Amino acid sequence: MSEFTRPYDLRHLPTEPVELIATPDERAQLAGRFGLVSVDAMAATITLKPEGQSVRANGRLTAQIVQSCAVSGEDLPVTIDEPVALRFIPPGGPGTPDEELELDSNQLDDIEMEAQGSFDLGEALAQSLALAIDPFAVGPNAEAARRKSGLLDPDPAGPFAALAALKQQPD
Repeated sequence: MSEFTRPYDLRHLPTEPVELIATPDERAQLAGRFGLVSVDAMAATITLKPEGQSVRANGRLTAQIVQSCAVSGEDLPVTIDEPVALRFIPPGGPGTPDEELELDSNQLDDIEMEAQGSFDLGEALAQSLALAIDPFAVGPNAEAARRKSGLLDPDPAGPFAALAALKQQPD
């Protein structure tokens, strides 16, 4: 079960844009799912447009998250503001489950609906949030943490300078 569930049905789509806002409990669960310190805010404004048996979802996803700096581990506040362009398609699209498919850029954000024409826009937005998170984000103290741990070599000659010096010593 998704932490951020917002089911819609192809047969009963709203005509106006929908605003989806994650509750505090949903944000806490999403933070746990994605290994974040916290998700302080998450919202999206999405227009759902039927296209035959498919649904096009366009809009914007915004979030305020806190993640750990990839180097120092310190809390790093991050603002996410991403366009959303998804298409929910009927189940059993082209190919078989074990067949390799070549997808063009228009098919990369296709998501299969349930057999009865329902889809979970909330889960699709949660996955969009996950893709927007930089797993290697670094904070302002990253260089100091690298230097302190010895990851930055203060010697401009590099790590092989010591080996070269040993090689030049007389026997």
